[in-house]
Amino acid sequence: MKANERFHVLLNGYKANPKRLVEDLIHGIFLLLGLVAVGSVLVITIYLIVSGLPAILEIGPAEFLFGERWASTAKEPEYGILPFILTSIYGTAGAIVIGVPIGFFVAVYLAKMAPARLKEVMRLCIGVLAGIPSVIYGLVGMTILVPAVRKIFGVPDGASLLAAILVLAVMILPSVINVSLSALEAVPVEYEQASLALGATDIETYFKVSVPAAKSGIFTAVVLGIGRAIGEAMAIMMVAGNVANMPGLFRSVRFLTTAIASEMSYSSGLQREALFSIALVLFLFIMLINATLNWIKTRSRKI
Repeated sequence: MKANERFHVLLNGYKANPKRLVEDLIHGIFLLLGLVAVGSVLVITIYLIVSGLPAILEIGPAEFLFGERWASTAKEPEYGILPFILTSIYGTAGAIVIGVPIGFFVAVYLAKMAPARLKEVMRLCIGVLAGIPSVIYGLVGMTILVPAVRKIFGVPDGASLLAAILVLAVMILPSVINVSLSALEAVPVEYEQASLALGATDIETYFKVSVPAAKSGIFTAVVLGIGRAIGEAMAIMMVAGNVANMPGLFRSVRFLTTAIASEMSYSSGLQREALFSIALVLFLFIMLINATLNWIKTRSRKI
């Protein structure tokens, strides 16, 4: 069939069924948006590789990734980012260990136990928490949390990895709570009614029926929380001390994100290229975590 004939057949089909035209248009728009998203990821990947790989090769992959000293403005500069990598891992892991359980249990309470009026009030508060800019979290942490850490633990400076972990834990709560809450509310009520009819208690039903049924959405909430924790820069820069030390709970530290943000404005030459290399490492780090979490999610479905 020629192109003109196919066009007339398609046009006649749309005249006979106008809804099909709308569906095809929506399908085309979604396809275009999906291609734009995939294309954006490819462009970012290629740009980071082109911009960051030369510095890694010039410095040396081993020295760059496993070097323990970062002194980009010294007379004899050193570009070791191991402190940044370990700090990002420890900071993200600490925030997840603290923030995810709190967010999960809050979501279960709101979805299954809380009175309707309290639930609406807490939803509003969580929405406000999600809309607060990062710099506000950093400002509050710098003026309240950092002095509190210094006073409670008796350390010279409260700007530390601990302060960064606590701020990140608070910042990921809205993502974890909102997504987990939506997943729990989507569980069919018949599942819970059947469990209760078989003699299970309310708590047993919530945690042995509702939560497993919503585990896909809860897992997505954890992934979003990890992404928020890894990608944060401004708030962490204000409470972590922003010093390129090897990580310690009460030491001033610098994350991968803050390393880029703190020096990019005045960098040049190899220093600027090294910052792009850090961005490449951070990008690969995030991709590796997402791939690992997706693999765990797929594996859990098969069990």
